[in-house]
Amino acid sequence: MSDIDELQRRITAAMDRIATGVGGLAQSGGADSAALESALEDEKLANAQLTERLRALKERYEAAVADAKASASVAEARMTDLDLELQRLRKANDQLRQSNAALRTANEEGVGEPHLINKAMMAELEALRAARAADVAEASSIIGALTPLLDQVDAAEGENSDA
Repeated sequence: MSDIDELQRRITAAMDRIATGVGGLAQSGGADSAALESALEDEKLANAQLTERLRALKERYEAAVADAKASASVAEARMTDLDLELQRLRKANDQLRQSNAALRTANEEGVGEPHLINKAMMAELEALRAARAADVAEASSIIGALTPLLDQVDAAEGENSDA
């Protein structure tokens, strides 16, 4: 944005010089009209160039903002997925703890109950699945964050090899 402010300042200064030149033309009675017209054309050309640069800068800025918003949206979706998987993992671990506590209690009483063993094993399998899903979600989040950085490095290396 500082480039935009600088360009706006330069455009304003150019317009002031033009106004001064026009005022001087009226005072001198047209003595240096050819030189002033040439200066005016030069200032118009500079003004047009600065205006074009300002437009290009604004377009790049708007594109960068749009890219940042898109990246933030993707990152937010990844974080939501990771959060869901972590909640699932916590729930599965709670079930596993409850099943193991019931199994320990049954073993202490000397009562071997097969359904408690099955329930504990199912809870353990669910906990393993949830842990795996949480790991996958976390890895996807990390890969998603690193991919744009690696693309930037590749692009920079490509530009350096072209030069």
